[in-house]
Amino acid sequence: MGIDYVPDSELYPFESRWFGSSSGRVHYIDEGEGRPIVFCHGSPTWSFLYRRIVSRLRGGFRCIAVDYLGFGLSERPDGFGYTVAEHTGVLGELLDHLCLDDAIVVGHDWGGPVGLGAAVDRAARVSGIVVSNTVFWPIDPIPNRAFSAIMNTRPMQRRILDRNILVERFLLGGLQKVLSLGEADAYRGVQASPEARRGLAVMPGQIREARPLLADLAVDVPAVLGDKRALAIWGMRDPAFRPRTCLPRVRSAFRDLDVIELPEAGHFIQEQAPDAIASAIAERFS
Repeated sequence: MGIDYVPDSELYPFESRWFGSSSGRVHYIDEGEGRPIVFCHGSPTWSFLYRRIVSRLRGGFRCIAVDYLGFGLSERPDGFGYTVAEHTGVLGELLDHLCLDDAIVVGHDWGGPVGLGAAVDRAARVSGIVVSNTVFWPIDPIPNRAFSAIMNTRPMQRRILDRNILVERFLLGGLQKVLSLGEADAYRGVQASPEARRGLAVMPGQIREARPLLADLAVDVPAVLGDKRALAIWGMRDPAFRPRTCLPRVRSAFRDLDVIELPEAGHFIQEQAPDAIASAIAERFS
């Protein structure tokens, strides 16, 4: 299934590109020249999340932002499971297709484990890591696991598919003062039907079901990527990935790490502090 949605070119001023992965047709953008930066989104967002950051950085970097299958403008293929492991595999295929070297991998939310999972297998071609409001270890706090269990029940799955609550409540519900109507519609437009939301519906269950993958990353990221130049940019008001719990784990994983705290930002920091994020990345990796 394809997506019948065309982003507003003023809000998303990028050329769409396409990659035929082994599982389906993947949409991505590839803007600017220079050292490559790969931007990995989480749920329920898409590459639109990084639009202001890409616009700021493409003058000095090659900025690549991907939509996972089931998200954004990418295909919703039958037979695809939309798990974190599968998204990681498809992202790896794209990175290999683009033949990237000296790359910086940026991950937010589920984009952390997806991007880092692909980076672990290509460590020689990755030189920088940026993580923000994410995890790369098993998600054990009771509130997170309760959210996973509740959202995976049949009634809540119907609400995700029929009423789009992951976008309407958990994304847009906290950003009314930040997003314009057009920007909010860009998040709605790519998830406009129950069929388009199949990938969204899988993600809450991954908090528990992806535990083996996350346990592997908890070992592999420090061992394989721990010496890379790293940057953590954290929204300090995030109720999902609390800084007091997460930042010590990040600090222990990377030995060359800068940490930028955004005291007024919540989970979706790219919408709340895009200029601060772009400046931090440029300063750390220029």
